[in-house]
Amino acid sequence: MKLKEILVFGASGQIGRNLIRKLTNNNYKVIAVTRNIHQKGYILKTQSNPGYLEIEELKYFNIEKIRSLIKNCRICINLIGILFEKKKNYFKNIHTDFPDLISNLSKEYNIEKLIHVSALGIENAIDSNYAISKLEGEDKVKKNFRRSVILKPSIVYSVDDNFTTNFMSLLNLLPFVPIYYKGKTKFCPIHVTDLTKIIFEIINGKTNEQTIECIGPEVITFKNIIIKLLEAIDKKKLLIPLPLSIAKLTAKIFEIMPKPLITTDQLNLLKYDNISSEKYKNNFDLGIDAKKIFDVEIKKYSFNWRTGGQFSKEKTLKK
Repeated sequence: MKLKEILVFGASGQIGRNLIRKLTNNNYKVIAVTRNIHQKGYILKTQSNPGYLEIEELKYFNIEKIRSLIKNCRICINLIGILFEKKKNYFKNIHTDFPDLISNLSKEYNIEKLIHVSALGIENAIDSNYAISKLEGEDKVKKNFRRSVILKPSIVYSVDDNFTTNFMSLLNLLPFVPIYYKGKTKFCPIHVTDLTKIIFEIINGKTNEQTIECIGPEVITFKNIIIKLLEAIDKKKLLIPLPLSIAKLTAKIFEIMPKPLITTDQLNLLKYDNISSEKYKNNFDLGIDAKKIFDVEIKKYSFNWRTGGQFSKEKTLKK
């Protein structure tokens, strides 16, 4: 029996690694595309069911290589995205031009389905280049290929993420915690396993919706996310709301770092709630639930940031 081949761009990221595990364990053959096969290849191999994974290296926009990959797949999944610009990685070429290319090729080779992962809470963010590029990418995909599905997740978290883990590292170091926009911005964090379940259901024909908002079971403000992370690592820190002028200045300073905590563009985006807009159906509307609770899940790996590590006493967590 010929395996169902699925092509995954951005396979070595948080979502990609978990998706590979889910798909290969369910007898799908995955063609995992990564920029650096020597650096990422061994990580991907540990996530897969042996015999169900093939790894391809793709450096930047090698159009002929992309063409050959899409030509030979049944389903294509695009997980590629960046949170800040650096070197040759600009929002436009990653979030707009690349989706434009692969959606045109998906149409040319008449593949079964294209699943494109975008972002939630970007419709009104006209002062964010990240949001603008994401929206333009969505528009290209919709226009170019009618059998496409666009997923718009809120914050995706897990032990493999760059969100909760980076914040817990930072919270250990800072004498106080800066809060932007009074911490009122709302999020619907979704655990990576819940998001991969949604993708899996779409692959298996659960829904024909073209755009789906992917949300977790809770609405949590930015301030409460910080509080929950502090409780999980058993730390007490003063939360200080920053005036916008100072927040912009700190963002400018952070932008000098190789991996900035926050950029001016991200600060602009943080003004806007990251919750279901009700413009599109969400996963719950389609009968695909997300059960993972934020503070329950982060407790499973927060011991890495507590004093004493895995042998620490969970004083705060039991309150």
